[in-house]
Amino acid sequence: MLGFEYAKPTDIGDAVSAGSKKGAFYIGGGTNLIDLMKGGIERPESLIDINHLTLDVIDETAEGGLRIGAAVRNSDLANHPLVRTRYPMLSSALLAGASPQVRNMATVGGNLMQRTRCDYFVDRAFPQCNKRKPGSGCGAIAGENRLHAILGASSSCVAVHPSDMCVALLALDAKVRVRGSDGERLIAMDDFHRLPGEQPARDTNLKRGELILSVELPPSKFAANSHYLKVRDRASYAFALVSAAVGLHVEGGTIRSARIAMGGVAHKPWFAQKASAQLAGLSTSSIDSEVFGKLAIEGAKPLAENEYKVAMAKNAVSFALKRAMDGV
Repeated sequence: MLGFEYAKPTDIGDAVSAGSKKGAFYIGGGTNLIDLMKGGIERPESLIDINHLTLDVIDETAEGGLRIGAAVRNSDLANHPLVRTRYPMLSSALLAGASPQVRNMATVGGNLMQRTRCDYFVDRAFPQCNKRKPGSGCGAIAGENRLHAILGASSSCVAVHPSDMCVALLALDAKVRVRGSDGERLIAMDDFHRLPGEQPARDTNLKRGELILSVELPPSKFAANSHYLKVRDRASYAFALVSAAVGLHVEGGTIRSARIAMGGVAHKPWFAQKASAQLAGLSTSSIDSEVFGKLAIEGAKPLAENEYKVAMAKNAVSFALKRAMDGV
């Protein structure tokens, strides 16, 4: 690991000023960043410690939603009474991620900032990785790609986003509040992360130096009818092969609105826009969940070793939709 400077700013303004300098990284729990530093993948010139700033608060908004500070630990968020009762899908997603020890360290902001997962990216023994070395190619496309993307990929990158929390936040229509040198702005969850395109080294749409302040959830509509499903190789401490988050606003047996998100299938949490839109206005008793499972993965383009993900994603959405309709 190369040397770096360490800064502990006294307030958010000072943190943003320090974080705007070239080579600066914010650090909270460090569960992803430190691993990447050890492997020589990330080489920050300075680390800006934000743990002591007032970013670890969970409170209600004036509209009846929830504001979650960027420094809130994943364990604390998963077990918060308001999250468990109003946003149970988010609690389930957080508890499905990593191990208890990692959840006790990992922060909400850090979870949002996780780098996409790919062996060709995290192991410098592989020479081809456009994320690590732009223009070198993507080794996974013709290599081992069992865990890689089936939606939204490009010829430059087929890595997938690893977060469970972010899939649930997308289904819950969350927004991310950030602060940079130009002031504050709100970013819709679906716009926070990005597809690889021709710039796979960029995982998010943040500008240099922007600091995540909080995640803001709208008033809960899905508490009674939501479900998060994670399918993985083993029961603990494994990233999702495929995950599905379904939230339904049901009144009198009719779906007023719906949101379906998937994980493990793309470079970012994937919003199944068409399937979500077509559920609105339907009676729960008339829905064939398999039809909407197929609709959610429309346009999937599997690689040589991950065609199984197409059927798995379809079935995951179908199952999660059934569970959400049943209120389980």
